[in-house]
Amino acid sequence: YPLCALAVSDERPVSTQSTWGKKTAVAVARLTNGKGLIKVKGIPIELYAAARGTVGIKCLDPIKLLRAHEYLPADVNIKVRVNGGGTVSQIGAIRQAISKSIVAYYQKHINEANKELVKGILLHFDRTLLVADPRRCESKKFGGPSARTRYQKSYR
Repeated sequence: YPLCALAVSDERPVSTQSTWGKKTAVAVARLTNGKGLIKVKGIPIELYAAARGTVGIKCLDPIKLLRAHEYLPADVNIKVRVNGGGTVSQIGAIRQAISKSIVAYYQKHINEANKELVKGILLHFDRTLLVADPRRCESKKFGGPSARTRYQKSYR
């Protein structure tokens, strides 16, 4: 048997997965080796954001912020899957998942000091990039049409 040359790369494989959600929307960001592509539901994030108007631009926040501080890793791809909720909830879940996956990447593959720097940059800009919003819809109770309002009282 002739010896076959195996393509051995000196780069270690990178894989970080981060799941995050807002209300009922859940986003999963998968960070892998690559060329710096960021896709949401298979669409480049810039196109995804532009299609959702003004509120869609918010999902670019962690990318623009880390790119400005030169902490956005250029050699990784990020793929985001998102399901459930409405448009605004999905965008909140996407930006949280991207932020968390980049912080996890820095912790796992770079070093703890840089992770703390990235985390500080993200928290200083907007706390909801890394911390979940615990608010949920309050359930309806009996005796009224919604959670808090009551039916009108009549004396006659």
